Amino acid sequence: MATSIQSTSPSSQQSTFRAGLRAGIPVAIGYIPIAIAFGLLAKSFDLPNAITLSMSFFIFAGASQFITVQLLMTGSMYWEIILTTFILNSRHFLMSASLSQRIETTSRKLLATIAFGVTDETFSIASTRKEARSGLFVLGLNTIAFLAWNIGTWIGVFLAFGLPGTLQASMGIALYAMFIGLLVPSLTTRPVFFVASFAIMIQAMLHWGITPFFPISDGIRIIIATVVAAGIGAFVFKEEQVT
Repeated sequence: MATSIQSTSPSSQQSTFRAGLRAGIPVAIGYIPIAIAFGLLAKSFDLPNAITLSMSFFIFAGASQFITVQLLMTGSMYWEIILTTFILNSRHFLMSASLSQRIETTSRKLLATIAFGVTDETFSIASTRKEARSGLFVLGLNTIAFLAWNIGTWIGVFLAFGLPGTLQASMGIALYAMFIGLLVPSLTTRPVFFVASFAIMIQAMLHWGITPFFPISDGIRIIIATVVAAGIGAFVFKEEQVT
């Protein structure tokens, strides 16, 4: 029977939390240059510093923050910005729902806190690590990622505006390289490889076979591919085969 997080000793809880912090170090290292790039982008558009820093602290969604800044500067309507970011971040409902089934805790406050901090990169680690059954492990993982993102934003806003243009531009590539580095090791297991491959196939079919006739946004395609591939994977493979 699963042990509730409340029944563990304080020392064990601290050790689990620290293990999550250590597991999130690669994500934190990768987040800092991306967050610096975000701070630089907002600074170049003369966005008030308070708004830029508040976005990283209260929203904590890298792609959405980049898009929001660009939409604000192009004069987009507020409803357009809200709808765009909602579609882009809809995948977080799926990731949070998946983690909630794995985490062995009954604390709604802990689950809500974890849900706020879930990102693509932290989810990729939490979904492939057995330690992620502990809510405190995932909380530690999310915490170090959150701190790194906010530290990077501060650096970008206040310190990095004088960096060479080529260095500033190169920071945007780090996020993709980091995500690939985190994802590839998990593809060594057959279920994960199957689901990832199927998701790519669905994306390709939607892009080349459907979108030319019925326009579908990138966000919707991601959602459809994720739901279908994850559903098939859950039906074909038992939980014991995945973990």
